[in-house]
Formats: sequence, C-alpha cells, structure tokens
Amino acid sequence: MKYLFSLLLTFTFYTHADDHGSEADVLAAVDKYYAARTARDFKTMVAMESKKGVCSTNSDGSFHKACVVFTAEDYEQNYPDGLNNVHYPEATMLTKDAYLVRFYYEGVAGSDNQPYRTRVTTTWVNEDGNWVMRSQHYSSAAYGGVHQTVRSDFED
Repeated sequence: MKYLFSLLLTFTFYTHADDHGSEADVLAAVDKYYAARTARDFKTMVAMESKKGVCSTNSDGSFHKACVVFTAEDYEQNYPDGLNNVHYPEATMLTKDAYLVRFYYEGVAGSDNQPYRTRVTTTWVNEDGNWVMRSQHYSSAAYGGVHQTVRSDFED
C-alpha cells in the first residue's frame, strides 16, 4: 500500500509539474488580450502574441493574411477605433501547449460607429511559460433577426 501511495503521489506531481496551464489560464489570457485591444494597449497586445507571428484571416472576405510579427508602433499607426466585447468564450485543449478558443466578438468601429458582430476562432500556444496567440480567424456573424450592436449597448 505504501508503494502504491508513493507511486500515485509521484505520478500526480509529474503530471501537474508538466502541465503548462489550464483552460482557466487560457481564458484569462484571452480576456487580458482583448481588454488590451479595447484599451489600445498595444504593448500588452504585442507581448501576448507569438514571437513567430500571428496568422490571421479577417471577416472582410479577403484571403488569409501572412503570419506577421507586429510591433506596438505598427498597431499605433493602423489600428481602428472602437468598442469591442468578447461573448461566450470556450477553450478546448489540443495539446498541453495549445488551445483552440472560440467566441463571439461584437462592437462598433470607426468614426461612423459602424456595428459589427463576428465569430472568432483563435489558437493559443504556450511560449516560455506564457499563453500567446498564434492564429486568429474572424467570420461574419451578420445573420438576420439578431440585434445589431450600437454604441449605447456599452453604456451603463
């Protein structure tokens, strides 16, 4: 019995020591990243993106974008204004170092406050002990019969 307890304790320690995070850790990273996007905190965004770049596909109907490593200065020059919210995020473990995260993303963007709603799928990987985004895919969720987001939706 003593041998079995020792073996179980060793196995438990090994599996936890080898685990790089949990679903909750990844969802916390998603929340932090998208809060940084809304706050236009480009340094945090860059720190939370893969050092190998982020491979993107936008919901504007364009082709896949090249995998790019952005700087805070890149974002500062080319980032749209807007309010954004993540809804119903779900994380699915692919490996101990990779999660698929999907959610709905909606907000208003640009000087004319155009509303949008999109479905998002992202891949988060563990790099140097941190969860970072490696890919993102946005697809339009502008289906009929659904409330279109307006700026007043974000006011208390």
